[in-house]
Amino acid sequence: MSAQAAPTDGPSVDVLVVGAGPTGLAMAAFLVAEGASVRLVDRLPDRVHESRALAIQPRTLEVLARLGVSDELVARGNRGAHLVMHFPRRTVEANLFALGLEDTAYPYLLFLSQAVTEDVVGAHLAARGVTVERRVELVGLGQEADGVVCTLAGPEGTLDEVRARFVVGCDGQRSAVRQLAGIRFGGSAYPQTFVLADLEADGITPGSAHAFVSPHGLLFFFPLGHPSTWRMLAMRPPGETGPLDEAPTLADVQVLCDTYTGGDVWLHSPEWTTRFRIHHRRAEHYRAGRVFVAGDAAHVHSPAGAQGMNTGIQDAANLAWKLAAVSRGHAPDALLDTYETERAPVGREVLRFTDRAFRIATSTSASIRFARGRVAPILVPLALRLAFARSRGVRLVTELDIRYRGSPLSVDGPDAPRHGVRAGDRVPDGRVVLDGHPTTLHGVLGAPGFHLLLIGASGVWAEGSVSALAGRIAVHRLSGDARPGVLVDVDGAVRRLLGASGRAMHMLVRPDGYLAYRGGADLTGVEDWLRSNGPQLRDVGPLSGCT
Repeated sequence: MSAQAAPTDGPSVDVLVVGAGPTGLAMAAFLVAEGASVRLVDRLPDRVHESRALAIQPRTLEVLARLGVSDELVARGNRGAHLVMHFPRRTVEANLFALGLEDTAYPYLLFLSQAVTEDVVGAHLAARGVTVERRVELVGLGQEADGVVCTLAGPEGTLDEVRARFVVGCDGQRSAVRQLAGIRFGGSAYPQTFVLADLEADGITPGSAHAFVSPHGLLFFFPLGHPSTWRMLAMRPPGETGPLDEAPTLADVQVLCDTYTGGDVWLHSPEWTTRFRIHHRRAEHYRAGRVFVAGDAAHVHSPAGAQGMNTGIQDAANLAWKLAAVSRGHAPDALLDTYETERAPVGREVLRFTDRAFRIATSTSASIRFARGRVAPILVPLALRLAFARSRGVRLVTELDIRYRGSPLSVDGPDAPRHGVRAGDRVPDGRVVLDGHPTTLHGVLGAPGFHLLLIGASGVWAEGSVSALAGRIAVHRLSGDARPGVLVDVDGAVRRLLGASGRAMHMLVRPDGYLAYRGGADLTGVEDWLRSNGPQLRDVGPLSGCT
């Protein structure tokens, strides 16, 4: 159902979201937060009840915190930062997240069943008047000048025609939206077959992730917690038979486990097992007129690095505020082109990274098998001692270093600082104090809409100019001095992260937490940016600069 009453003389809803997995649920939630009306449909009779995707990266927790759901996700999940690597002749332990995560409130990988993630975000949506329409399938799609005419097939085979301003396909690898929109989905499947199992395992330390490295490949145990303590992932040895649509038995999984562990781990009480193959594919385009694709409908790849669900949720965070702005008449249609401009390179990089990791982990060539069995036990401990390399690797996997510097939305204005975050970067987090109460920068900037951060002493900016902007967007002041309504950076750490060097500067933060514009004391450039891309400023006169 819709989150708001829709106009009767045009499209009946701003956005039709097809697919109610993690990406679709997040898409609908971000749209509602930004004031768009939404209808959410899914062809399945119920949400998933097995774990499937099981890891939430720090950056994803940051964007979901803007919805107010991350605290519950963390409470119901298992924080994982410790990895135990089992080689044939030695064991190596590492705290992978000890470095490089000083600027986030979530310095860990959160292990949590996809079923729980969907439950939490779904409950958030339901509390705001949006429920998932189950057993409803998109069977027809026609684009018009001001909207999209969609034909939906209901549970009893009845057909319903819906007019939406925009349609977003979050309906997975076999996306009906993508196919009906004529978007090509290139790529292929890897030849290997894998086994997943949620079960109990004796012989491994609780609370840590475990990787068994052998010439055959890798076997992983991830601390899931619910519905079982462990999630096991392993590649089937070449030549093993068994249809993909037939779930492996506990005996099958134990034999596979013994291949990697030498019989040191005993499995029991399986909750769910499956065989599957992995695809690597991406959409040729993320937009076709008024139709968009996100998540697995736009890109599928190996589970290496736990990137899949996380990339989809961040697709949603990027697109939703743009769709809401255009639907409400606050921004031109050209804003929507920046979705593909910003997110397609991220999708390509994720495919490249996961493909490389996958091939190293699964290759049957003699040299790679030798490297996994003999060279890796020597090199991995050495690599873990290199702080810089670990930090860069952690920032890559956690998706905290994703940036849109090449986007037309990312503008460094006159007198922008030379150091710190640049336009297009994620705004880092840090501790601040507001009116005597400790909070975080992200906690302040997490409310819907744009935020303007003014950094510097009072009196730098003309109050009339600031007031004009404050009538359209949230304006915050950051300083080292405690004053009412001012964010206090007690030890200067936040200002150092932002690149503030003692002189006045300002930053315009987008609704998805990325930096759109930055400059010095003159606010003229940020007004120009907002006139072109953000909330309407047509009734605001020219802004003066510093006083």
